[in-house]
Amino acid sequence: MKRDQTLTDPSSGPDTVRVIFGRETSVTEEGLQRCSSRLDRERESLPYVIAAENHPIHIHGFNFHVLAQGFGNYNATRDEPKFNFVNPQIRNTISVPVGGWYVIRFQANNPGVWLVHCHLETHLPWGLAMAFEVENGPSTRVPPPPADLPKF
Repeated sequence: MKRDQTLTDPSSGPDTVRVIFGRETSVTEEGLQRCSSRLDRERESLPYVIAAENHPIHIHGFNFHVLAQGFGNYNATRDEPKFNFVNPQIRNTISVPVGGWYVIRFQANNPGVWLVHCHLETHLPWGLAMAFEVENGPSTRVPPPPADLPKF
């Protein structure tokens, strides 16, 4: 299987984003990670988390396709041929098992700042939460707040 490793300017608009969270990042002066329209990480850049329980991971603002899941260390040579591009499950929450991993793909077409977190609240102080920002693309606009939105 040939992998799509196309890198494009993130300001070119929302496109399919393939995410495996990793250590290798490029950070702007504002401290934000900018990624290409397509992000692809290998096993060497995956974080290693040792845990004694499952983590129900939820993404706000998006549904995603589950391309693969497994146990042990992710290995591109072994695991990529198992990716399901034909009829992947569509979810907004996955339960990452102890010693397990998932590969997801989603369309980053909903501008805003979105939370990705473990649904076990006691895990939030451990750092099992992050926010990512989807900026406006050439054909996407963030509408103004409604006129009747309460003001504090």
